[in-house]
Amino acid sequence: MTSTNGPFHGVKVLDLSVMISGPLAGMILADQGADVIKVESPGIGDFMRYLGSSKNGMTGIFLNNNRGKRSLVVDLKRPEGVDVLKKLVATSDVVIQNFRPGAVDRLGIGYDDLRAVNPDLIYVSISGYGPDGPASGHRVYDNVIQAASGLASVQTDPATGEPSLFRTLLCDKVTSLNVAQAISAALYARAAGNGGGQHIVVAMLDAAVSFLWPDSGMDAVLLDDDANRTPTIAQNYGITRLKDGFAALAVVSDSEFKGLCHACGRPELADDERFSTMVARTMNASQLVPLLAEITSQQPAEEFVKKAQSHDVPAATIVSIEDLPRQPQVLNNEIFVERDHPVAGRVREPRPPARFQGTPARVGDHAPTPGQHSDAIVSEIGLDAAALRAAGIIA
Repeated sequence: MTSTNGPFHGVKVLDLSVMISGPLAGMILADQGADVIKVESPGIGDFMRYLGSSKNGMTGIFLNNNRGKRSLVVDLKRPEGVDVLKKLVATSDVVIQNFRPGAVDRLGIGYDDLRAVNPDLIYVSISGYGPDGPASGHRVYDNVIQAASGLASVQTDPATGEPSLFRTLLCDKVTSLNVAQAISAALYARAAGNGGGQHIVVAMLDAAVSFLWPDSGMDAVLLDDDANRTPTIAQNYGITRLKDGFAALAVVSDSEFKGLCHACGRPELADDERFSTMVARTMNASQLVPLLAEITSQQPAEEFVKKAQSHDVPAATIVSIEDLPRQPQVLNNEIFVERDHPVAGRVREPRPPARFQGTPARVGDHAPTPGQHSDAIVSEIGLDAAALRAAGIIA
């Protein structure tokens, strides 16, 4: 169970989802105090339990997306298993599922099926492309939606014209954030009397496009031919190569450029008429960029970044995953929590990023093993756990 005074204390969530797009949303709610029950099928269940680095059968990726939950293994392909789920639904607030469109209806656990049990239920359906349309039935993973949404296109190498993928499951995680926010809004609306139960549909494609568009679509949003076209903000993003490492820095204003020139040991460049104003730097970028690249390539990374920051230039060295937990600001913010998982041993996890003053979230209890709480969960709704286990309905 999670925090008793988190903002979602008293909210009960049935998480039927797998992978990341649904489970991470459920974990966010669990960290914020909800009682989240992860419902898995017998056998493999959520195959994030088997993907990547592991210890004693607990993978890092499963742990990262399922802490704070209780685990129920129930066979939903059998009517008796569906009956168990429906009895749980009767006392639940939220159901999250990311089956392929149509699958839950065939099992008898679609929105209409469960709304008949609990009219106040908030039911979330997650899919790759949405419940209908020409691509609706296609199987997807994160990288496929990166391609279909345009996200991969903004990663195109200007030198080769070859697009590339973000090496993080961006679309899965963006979807999960949208799901968690949508559930929060629906719970608020229900509590405020603005609506009862409802069906929320979230397509990964929709979430990815919505994430892409605010900045990457800044040119494409203007449809008239006479619009003044400029590159998007991030189109010019690049890594600054230093003598012994790499950094990212951003120089927009004239004062920031002046600070950069001082950090490079070339203060006179700030007065060069080719570069002294933002407009001039834009017009003469073909001269400025290689010049700065040559200068910065001779600068020691740590020393250069400290100088840049001292001149109020936004800059940071590239931090590796290995080094991240030891960074001074990360330590100051107490982002990571280390503790002993009963199966996986010593683990490191990030705390919930939002810090609530009055209803604090917390790092939820350890990610569960399969069926760890099956007996307790079904007993809470008045069912005979031993009989259900003997019949193979739960495990």
